[in-house]
Amino acid sequence: MKRRGLLAAAAAVPFLPRGAAAQAQGRTLSIAVGGAFSSIDPHFHALTPNGAVNQHIFDRLVHSDENFRMVPGLAHSYEAISPTTWEFRLRRDVTWHDGSPFTAADVAFTFERVPTVRNSPSNFTIYTRPVQRLEIVDSHTVRMHTEAPNPLVPNLMQGLAIISRRHAASGDTADFNSGRAAVGTGPYRFVSYAPGDRVVMERNPAWWGERQPWDRVIYRMITNDAGRIAALLAGDVDVTDAVSTRDVERLRASGRVSVVSVPALRNIYLYLDHQRDDTPGVTGPNGERLPRSPLRDNRVRTALSIAINRDAIVRQVMGGHASASGQLLAAGVMGHDPELRPAPFDPDRARRLLAEAGYPNGFRVVLAGPNDRYVNDAQIVQAISQMWTRIGVRAEPEIMPSNVFFTRSARNEFSIGLLGWGTGTGEPDSPLTALIATPDPTRGRGTANRSLYSNPEFDAVLDRALSTLDVAEREALYRQATRIAMADHAIIPLHHQVNMWASRSAVRVTPRNDERTMAMEMRPAVL
Repeated sequence: MKRRGLLAAAAAVPFLPRGAAAQAQGRTLSIAVGGAFSSIDPHFHALTPNGAVNQHIFDRLVHSDENFRMVPGLAHSYEAISPTTWEFRLRRDVTWHDGSPFTAADVAFTFERVPTVRNSPSNFTIYTRPVQRLEIVDSHTVRMHTEAPNPLVPNLMQGLAIISRRHAASGDTADFNSGRAAVGTGPYRFVSYAPGDRVVMERNPAWWGERQPWDRVIYRMITNDAGRIAALLAGDVDVTDAVSTRDVERLRASGRVSVVSVPALRNIYLYLDHQRDDTPGVTGPNGERLPRSPLRDNRVRTALSIAINRDAIVRQVMGGHASASGQLLAAGVMGHDPELRPAPFDPDRARRLLAEAGYPNGFRVVLAGPNDRYVNDAQIVQAISQMWTRIGVRAEPEIMPSNVFFTRSARNEFSIGLLGWGTGTGEPDSPLTALIATPDPTRGRGTANRSLYSNPEFDAVLDRALSTLDVAEREALYRQATRIAMADHAIIPLHHQVNMWASRSAVRVTPRNDERTMAMEMRPAVL
């Protein structure tokens, strides 16, 4: 029996009266974002700010709405024509920004390019590796063949930007950043990119989707919380994301801006080195070298987890705009296990576990993290460092800009670090595969496994989950795999964020639970 998944109709754009629509023409929308984006190349770094920027320029085969439900993208429909074959039927009314036609050859080229991107801190093979072979049926039909049944192939296509074979055939990341290869099919066309500062885009009048109201979009990187708010209140920008929790009530009381929020898919967590004995930044209580890393002992990892007062972080650091976490995805998301609770705060037991593991006097660690990527990330690192110090683990916070931290963490220069991860499919396959599976580049596994964690039992359960078509059975396997990983403290979950945006009265923002800040979710307000 064929299993069908025809894509739902795209979400309707809010109706604007004729006068308001006319006023919208010629408008420039200026957006300030707190997440540091690092490239226009849509396959360079699997990072949410990068994805949000390049999604203006490049389309996916499958898009997602603000609630992460699949909606039509470059493919108007898809179908499983066999247990191991998915067929995607492509739109025929799509052109690249230079006017040339979009065809199945561009999809095939995209799949070929993904594993070849040089110096990628976190690559996109997690989206392409399950497809063993891509077949071009005709100019607007492709078939994706998998080794085993894979129900998530359409979901995975939400994370993969399709690029032009003509313009990117000889282009590397620098060619995208310069604009030479930044020719997409998306709603906005590339104008300029100033690294560390801004991207400027203009409306694509030939886009196949709903006409965009903004003629020009200025997408600015302002990583300082106070700087973004100041720019918003001064009228220098129309919208800002990553609203600091301490600014929410002040902004709402000002009467000058609106604040919107939505629970996030993203989990904030710590990774810990499970593999190396001579691991960076971990020493004895007097700074001496240790013969074995304490992080390799699950009693120590448990102690570090229960020494963290998650409720206090949510209440005092996050201002209540978060929820404590004991697993990868939040309640209500497919694969969440209601029996996995956040680790209870128990510093006395933490001290006992350290003594049992042979560290009655504790040890020293460096706790690394970014200061401009996640909501209150630097404050979270500092708070955890203080909590660990109280149980005898003298933690030295090492906080730096996210571009520096991501580069160094990808080189495994830190033993413990703060990171965040959501899901690219609406299921836990993405974090389980990328963060926890045994690193295996040939299979696209463990692509962001900074813990260097490896557990054959976990891998076997994950393999079964990823080839199970029945949704209920697949969810049960996800939960089983998650329980194995959490018992091992493969990572230490902290909390789930709440995504918040603030906008001036002339702009209405539709909040997204995947955290992406995009002009496509913003409309002129009806005043």
